Amino acid sequence: MVVTKKSIIGDILDYDTGTAEFFFEIGMHCLGCPASRGESIEDACAVHGTDPDALVAKINAYLGNK
Repeated sequence: MVVTKKSIIGDILDYDTGTAEFFFEIGMHCLGCPASRGESIEDACAVHGTDPDALVAKINAYLGNK
């Protein structure tokens, strides 16, 4: 899986639950909420005031090392 800013958070979590730690790091602790699982990384980062490119890079690095 290759993650982009348009990737849906629920899809990423379904692919690998270990990615949850990266969402927790940006303050997104409501991963069980249906609304948050349906958001794109870009939308979630806008709400939490974080850089979507940095989050995408971390998640892709993590997934690439598996």
